[in-house]
Amino acid sequence: MVQAFKVRGGHRLQGVVTVSGAKNSALKLMAVSLLAVGETTITHAPDIDDLDVMSELLVRLGCSVARDRNLGLVRIDVPQSLDHRAEYDLVRQIRASTALMGPLIARTGAVDIALPGGDAIGSRGVDMHMDALEALGASFTTEHGYLHATAANGLQGADIVFDFPSVGATENAVLAAVLAKGRTTITNAAREPEIADICEMLVAMGAHIDGIGTSSLTIDGVEQLSPVVHATVPDRIVAGTWAAAAVITAGDIFIENARSEHMALVLNKLEAMGAVVDRDAVSPNSAPAVRVRMDGRPSAVDVVTLPYPGFPTDLQPMMIALNAIASGAGMVTENLYESRFRFVHELARLGADVRTDGHHALVRGVESLSGAPVEATDIRAGAGLVLAGLVAEGETTVFGAHHVDRGYADFAENLRRLGADVQRADG
Repeated sequence: MVQAFKVRGGHRLQGVVTVSGAKNSALKLMAVSLLAVGETTITHAPDIDDLDVMSELLVRLGCSVARDRNLGLVRIDVPQSLDHRAEYDLVRQIRASTALMGPLIARTGAVDIALPGGDAIGSRGVDMHMDALEALGASFTTEHGYLHATAANGLQGADIVFDFPSVGATENAVLAAVLAKGRTTITNAAREPEIADICEMLVAMGAHIDGIGTSSLTIDGVEQLSPVVHATVPDRIVAGTWAAAAVITAGDIFIENARSEHMALVLNKLEAMGAVVDRDAVSPNSAPAVRVRMDGRPSAVDVVTLPYPGFPTDLQPMMIALNAIASGAGMVTENLYESRFRFVHELARLGADVRTDGHHALVRGVESLSGAPVEATDIRAGAGLVLAGLVAEGETTVFGAHHVDRGYADFAENLRRLGADVQRADG
């Protein structure tokens, strides 16, 4: 049965919401655990469906995985001997499965992995991943929809230069290089906080990595790593979604466990729209928080998505939704995923005035949206449509709620706690 969110607009959101660990970090931290024999514990893990898929992938590789959803714990017991095949039925569900390539070839000298799936937001090939691992000594072939890789002579440190700061390719290069012989340098590495989180966990495990948080990484390989307990970095995309929810509903939300330094450009854009942002607030629970408050209608802004520290592509749908009801017109430029604008066709069903041309979307704000049935095609599009439904007249039904479940824990429940009229229902 297809699940949907049924949203009745017109409610101002206010209150407190707590951000869990980042989806885009927790999944990769689970892959990192493969590099050390023994039990690794990941804390502050989000209670989302994608972690179930990654857990099953690790189990099929030979690990034991235990999750405590209430406490946000994932315990992974990694054996001395691992399998090296990641099957299609699981890999097709999450893009993060590509992060298994580096650890498996480092630990086992081989990897067989199905070509990945994930969100339908555009082409995301693995050529850069393969180039990086080949530089370290891996050899690849492709057959029947699987990538097969071996490192017959082991992995050797190398100088890797990326044409583009790919998050996934940077992760795989780092995860393989930590157990390679000699020194690896990575130039034009991705700088996302989730990559820094991975590197900090690796250092705690015994890896030697310099330049964490910069575009130039230097890694001196070690013979083995040790299991650790590591806390997942807070999810800046979820935090940004709650900040956008405050602005679109003219609300007032305290976002606990948000790191304002990881979302500086996002908060700057919201301030340009007229929001009042307190980066050093204290919530009614006496906890550190980012407070976002909005009075009245926002003003439209231009947004250009770029690799971190640029504006994150994952928050692009929320900015289009905001511009859709803003005063004036804003140009949103998508530089990372060519199919991300599929979302605007659904938003137009609510009455939004959005015109796309290539990787540009011109959004002319309208005074009000009108509820209608719409379809979520990916995680962030689903969240963006729900946000639009919060200010649409009447009822908006967002089909494809399972997409949102992959990135947001208890999404409807958190919205209701903030005062929204949102229910889960069978579509």
